[in-house]
Amino acid sequence: MLGQKGHAALILMSLFLLLWQQVMSIEVPQDPKIQQDLKQPPTIIKQSVKDYIVDPRDNIVIECEAKGNPVPTFEWRRNGKFFNIGKDPRVMMRKRSGTLEISFRSGGRPEDYEGEYQCIASNDFGKALSNRILLRVSKAPLWPKEVLEPVMVTEGSSLVLPCNPPPGLPPPSTFWMDSSMTPIPQDKRVSMGLNGDLYFSNILVRDAQTDYSCNARFLFTHTIQQKNPFTLKVHTSRKTVESTPSFLSPSGSESSKMVLRDEQLLLECIAAGLPTPTIKWFKKGGELAEWKVRFENHNKTLKILSVSEEDAGEYVCMANNHLGSIRHSIFVQVKAAPYWLDKPTNLVLAPDENGRLVCRANGNPKPNIQWLVNGQPIETAPLNPNRQVLGDTIIFRSVQIGSSAVYQCNASNQHGYLLANAFISVLDMSPRMLGPNNQLIKVTENNRTFLDCPFFGSPLPVLRWFKNGQGSGLDGGQYRVYINGTLEIKRARKEDEGIYTCVATSIMGTAKNQVRLEVKEPTRIIQAPMDQSAVRGSAVRFECVVNSSLPTSVTWTKDDRPLYLGWRLKKDETSLTIPNINEGDEGTYTCNVKSEIDQDSASAHLTVLEEASHNHSVSSALPAGRPDPPTDLDLSDPTARSVRLTWIPGNEHRSPVTEFHVQFEEDRWEPGKWQNLSIYPGDLNSVILQLAPFVRYQFRVIARNSVGPSEPSQPSPRYTTSGASPDAIPRDLRGWGSKKDNMNITWEPLRDLERNGPNLHYSVWWRRKDSEEDWNTVTTFQSKHVVHPTETYVPYEIKIQARNEFGHGPESNVVIGYSGEDKPTDTPTNLQVSKVTNTTAAIQWTPVHMSSVQGEFKEYKLYYWRESSQVPSLAVSKEKTTRGFYTTVAQPSGLLTDLVPYSNYKMFIVVANNHFESLPSNTVEFSTKQGVPGALQFFRINRRSLEIIYLEWDKPQEPNGVLIGYLLKYQTVNGSRLGPLQVETFLPNVTQFTLRLPNPTSRYNFMLAALTKLGTGVVYSEELPHFSNEAYINQVDIATQGWFIGLMCAIALIILILLIVCFIKRSRGGKYPVRDKKDLPLDSVDQKDQDGSFDYHSDEDNKPLQGSQTSLDANAKESDDSLVDYGEGGNGQFNEDGSFIGQYTVKKDKDETEGNESSEATSPVNAIYSLA
Repeated sequence: MLGQKGHAALILMSLFLLLWQQVMSIEVPQDPKIQQDLKQPPTIIKQSVKDYIVDPRDNIVIECEAKGNPVPTFEWRRNGKFFNIGKDPRVMMRKRSGTLEISFRSGGRPEDYEGEYQCIASNDFGKALSNRILLRVSKAPLWPKEVLEPVMVTEGSSLVLPCNPPPGLPPPSTFWMDSSMTPIPQDKRVSMGLNGDLYFSNILVRDAQTDYSCNARFLFTHTIQQKNPFTLKVHTSRKTVESTPSFLSPSGSESSKMVLRDEQLLLECIAAGLPTPTIKWFKKGGELAEWKVRFENHNKTLKILSVSEEDAGEYVCMANNHLGSIRHSIFVQVKAAPYWLDKPTNLVLAPDENGRLVCRANGNPKPNIQWLVNGQPIETAPLNPNRQVLGDTIIFRSVQIGSSAVYQCNASNQHGYLLANAFISVLDMSPRMLGPNNQLIKVTENNRTFLDCPFFGSPLPVLRWFKNGQGSGLDGGQYRVYINGTLEIKRARKEDEGIYTCVATSIMGTAKNQVRLEVKEPTRIIQAPMDQSAVRGSAVRFECVVNSSLPTSVTWTKDDRPLYLGWRLKKDETSLTIPNINEGDEGTYTCNVKSEIDQDSASAHLTVLEEASHNHSVSSALPAGRPDPPTDLDLSDPTARSVRLTWIPGNEHRSPVTEFHVQFEEDRWEPGKWQNLSIYPGDLNSVILQLAPFVRYQFRVIARNSVGPSEPSQPSPRYTTSGASPDAIPRDLRGWGSKKDNMNITWEPLRDLERNGPNLHYSVWWRRKDSEEDWNTVTTFQSKHVVHPTETYVPYEIKIQARNEFGHGPESNVVIGYSGEDKPTDTPTNLQVSKVTNTTAAIQWTPVHMSSVQGEFKEYKLYYWRESSQVPSLAVSKEKTTRGFYTTVAQPSGLLTDLVPYSNYKMFIVVANNHFESLPSNTVEFSTKQGVPGALQFFRINRRSLEIIYLEWDKPQEPNGVLIGYLLKYQTVNGSRLGPLQVETFLPNVTQFTLRLPNPTSRYNFMLAALTKLGTGVVYSEELPHFSNEAYINQVDIATQGWFIGLMCAIALIILILLIVCFIKRSRGGKYPVRDKKDLPLDSVDQKDQDGSFDYHSDEDNKPLQGSQTSLDANAKESDDSLVDYGEGGNGQFNEDGSFIGQYTVKKDKDETEGNESSEATSPVNAIYSLA
């Protein structure tokens, strides 16, 4: 009876393990938006090695770093007890890390801190442990003092000089040298063993010396210590006696060696004897693989770098010389510290999901597995009913929020241990879209297209695609949806353009994103450049005409390198012109056309010819041309599905034919349309064509060389293939319902060339799935059959076969189709609301039985609307909003988000299939809590004077609660510098405020927000002054400045003085002698404007003098009686306000100056003029 129970338990456990193997942990994407909100237990990401040896001259740093959310805190254990870091002034923990730093600047011994350390990283969701770090201080002890007596040895005998280095940490490396620091030569006869001793297989007279010294190198301290030297004295004899081999190391006929897996195996055999013995190695029952085994130290050492279990066994070393041989057996045992077979990994689950942690390790002896949770043995940890430990596996069932923890697996045996942390994190997160919104994808026709829709949620949402907001989801046919959300369109066509929406749905809600697809014609070169041969000095033009529905860029290359156009080459949109060609222009020119989504290219070769001479044939200077079409097409060797086609190639025109294109035309399905059949190399003119049955063919051939294709040949005689049963299976077989009591079976009919014979029809079979009833069958010539009547939404097995007069083709695989859907019969009940905040509400309901959905279960659809606001007299929109929840659990729930605070809501829920919704559930009312206010309806600032502004605003359109007032903040702004913040508060019934600015010329920034008891709402910010007021402020500011008033007064005084001077000058000008134009009248008085001011730019300045045809500038050169004659060089200067500030100076002829010198000196007018 007990045996039967044990057998049943074993079967049950096997079923459990089979079930949990199918559970997949949720893979959390590395998207920053997800990681920021992701709450996870700590994970150790950096730690010191297990066996940690430190240099005593340095500070000690024990590393421990971890990640998690919230950020972990750290603590340490030393020798299994809590290590109080705060009590030791030498120990410090780095910020935002668990790394310890132990400093000895103020004294202390590093040896006092030796021991075993373990780091613990903790946050709200668990504790992670580091390895147990054994800290030891490096040691380099001195060589013990000893007096070494001279070593006396007879020539030909063996000798061992012991080294015995001091036991350092880590152990030192040894080597032998003499007093001049020259290494002792080592060879087949003399060598150092693995233990550091120096072995002589036989002694020679030249070995006698006084300074054989063993040296020990300590890596950490970078020091070398030298042992007192040996003095070796050799006794010689007349005749050296030869000896048979004997082992110096190891001793005896056999020994044993234990080595750990993955470590290095070193076996050594050193033999004495004269002549020096030769060492050879063998392995009993196996071979020494050359790729794995190395022989060192003149074959005395066998080395295997990384040992595995198959390296265990008996190794034999044999030493021999001509006198004999000797053997030694070394029995190697391979043990193993624990190593991972299946290391536990982090497990992220959604609520109510199942999972498992597996910890499998191997070793020799087999390791013991121990589980811990948050650093505590699982046997003593708090009981978790959702957790079951089965040896090296922990099974979790229906995990819940709060079950997150870090589990440790410790695998250990006598040779070592392994410690692994793996957390289980229970995550509930509403669906989120990770890709860019409203992305535009452009593709070319007839290409595979992928529309990406990365998403995430916990539980993992179900993703469906819709086109243009219609349909029941895209999957099947030319569409395929991958598990990562990507939609594949197998062959994009023009009709596939549109807006594709991906919708991710889970119990936590729905998220969606849109991708707009544009299908473009491919970019093609419709007129490609052609090979040309041209005489040096002539011009060449390569055509490159492009057809594209997208903007393109055209670039040219020469011999696959970018072509530098320079000043000589000319490129336009459709061609490249090379004038005055020379030998350097010869090469292959490629036109590269590129759009944003595709590209095309075409090449042509330019051959530069010397000028034709009498010695060259005429044909050598002619360019290559397209080949002539093939002729004399002949058909032979007919079979049911093939025929041989033979032709005679045409003239190649100086360019060899590279390929032949065979085309066909048939007169039954598409008469007159030539289609490509095959392409063959240019050296063939007879080929066997593979054909389809029941087709009347005729063929033609097109030759192609480097210049281009030939004209098509004349058609061959017609050839008719015999009929056969179909070879193809109708594609895209589907079963779907258009009404609740039918199922449409549809498929893609065979192509014309797949018919293989007349009277093509289809046999269709269907039956209820899992019913084991006989197949129903029908024969039809159409590509659709309607099964009627059927039960609502019943699965059917469907298959199809094509037939014609010659027989039937292969049957298709069985596909599953469904009859039509109907309105769900049951309604979700007991809709409830809990945990209502200002913007969210948790909901629960009683689900319906899936059989009542009467169709494919799509979602539970929640209808909710804002019935009213709790703020009196606030009008709201009662438009219904929907939220979908895809869940099939026994106690479904969801989270409603983005609600308006302080509002009264109503809602009901229905269950939906692809076409219908059920009757609504009970209507539930609930009210959201207060939140912070929304933005003000407006905020205006009016400036009534330089120092006073008027602020006016209106209450928020969404108060989101009871307003308790308004908060106004303002400060001066000068570039990036901000002044002190001023604060004003107002009662809720105040919507205007008059403010006197303390500094009217400064810029101000005003920030106003409404207040509820929960805090400040959306801030409405305005800056003063506005740009329209800037000029006004600047004008007032300048006009009131003292420096500006003084400047204006000075300018007015200068203008007054100049007016007086000009008036005097004008009056005096008539008394000056004039040589050439004495009879010309001059105006005695300047013209004035109507307001009485002088006009220095009157019409008189712009017209010539009486009797003159030249301008005033020209007269200045002819007349001495002009203002130019009286000015300094004729260059008048004006101030910024337009006033004339140049000084008039008297300019006279030499004669007049001499004749009127006395009068000039005594003239009162001149005196006044000189002062001016």
